[in-house]
Amino acid sequence: MKKIIISTIAISALLFTVSCNTDFDTDVEDIVVTKGEADFSKFISLGNSLTSGYRDGALYSGGQNESFPSMIAQQMRLAGGGEFKQPLMPNNVGGFIGITGFPGKLELKMVNGALSPVPNSPAAALDNVVAGRPYQNMGVPGAKVSHLLAAGYGNSAGLPFGLANPYFVRFASSATASVVGDALAQNPTFVSLWIGNNDVLGYATSGGDGSNPITPVDGAVGVGFTNTYTTLVNTVFPTGTTRKGIVANIPNVTNVPFFTRVPAMPLTNLTDTQVSQLNTAYAAYNAGLAQAKTAGAINDAEYQKRLIKFVAGAVANGAVIADKDLSAVPGLPKYRQTTSKDYILLTASTVLTPQAGGGTSVPLEDKLVLTEAEAAKVLTATAAYNTTIRSLADSKGLAFVDMNEKMIELNSKSGISWNGVKYTATFVTGGSFSLDGVHLTGRGYAIVANEFIKSINKKYRSTLPQVDVNKYSGVTFP
Repeated sequence: MKKIIISTIAISALLFTVSCNTDFDTDVEDIVVTKGEADFSKFISLGNSLTSGYRDGALYSGGQNESFPSMIAQQMRLAGGGEFKQPLMPNNVGGFIGITGFPGKLELKMVNGALSPVPNSPAAALDNVVAGRPYQNMGVPGAKVSHLLAAGYGNSAGLPFGLANPYFVRFASSATASVVGDALAQNPTFVSLWIGNNDVLGYATSGGDGSNPITPVDGAVGVGFTNTYTTLVNTVFPTGTTRKGIVANIPNVTNVPFFTRVPAMPLTNLTDTQVSQLNTAYAAYNAGLAQAKTAGAINDAEYQKRLIKFVAGAVANGAVIADKDLSAVPGLPKYRQTTSKDYILLTASTVLTPQAGGGTSVPLEDKLVLTEAEAAKVLTATAAYNTTIRSLADSKGLAFVDMNEKMIELNSKSGISWNGVKYTATFVTGGSFSLDGVHLTGRGYAIVANEFIKSINKKYRSTLPQVDVNKYSGVTFP
């Protein structure tokens, strides 16, 4: 059976892997910096956790100081850019005492002889930093497109009902403020917008269990993605405005380690004894499937799909899962084994052990697996969202950055190189993704910053220098 282990060999590869090539065509030195057709004097960045600098499962000050907008703002200062303030958390651990679901950041610690990500306890209660307003990093972790337009999203009274977000509560100008309203009150001259990830990500990271539905493509403002995103862009960039900006599309979630770290068929090297015990345990289930097939309740294709059989040796076995999309058969649970087209989530790592029996004697819960059918729904929605984002960028004359394409490149074997250091989407050792498997490290955010900078320069004829990816932090090892 597989266990998530981060070896010393892998750590060495992370620290010393080099390449003679670089995937960035503009370095950070010897450039005459100009603003081109843009005005960077008041830069504001709108978005969600990816904009805020969230990493390692939490928002904390060290991560915020390496947010990609703050990196861009540093380069903009060379071309007339102004102050860029962020609503920094009060500590370098994060989380909120007294609010469920907001632990402190993940750290690598030894667990049962292996390095594993372990969350810290939250370090402080929800604080208020309104006195330091205005802030130019308006990234709000957890925000969907509709949330940026929602009045009262920063009202603490709405927290118990899921109507507000503690991260916006911290710095909202009033109980009735909206994120976009507070941003526009500053009269920005340049705005970056990267939003929409959470409209599919919540569904995906919960294994499509129904607790966090995908935002429909169609529907009224506040319901459907297309109309809501269109309203948001029209609000930030109204007809006739001189404001410039850049928008980014949404990466496919299947290119990030949270969905790729655990093999889809994770069970190997099972012993003859284990296989005999497991196949005996599922014999009654398989017999019930055969009876259902004979009775015409399921066809042969579904019978074969649901049949559970383990093989000993080096063969990769699928994990047993509960798949709600299977046909209902009286008296039989909806079990099957995973195939190469399913995605077992990173959160399943702790139960995919002989001791826990996850995926073998105990089927994996729905929330731990994004099935082939569920993944297809995510990818279909993402493609539709991205069509809307690109269309609006073009119609508004905005710079556009294809983050979906960049994440596909990062997820490839060749990855991305910067001044001799190679970065990939490999969990932990790839250097670009943090311990939560979804959000980036400082170096990963620097890669994003450079993509934004390249697109800004191309669209507005500016010459902002790219940032030095290697000077930012990666995963911290004990």
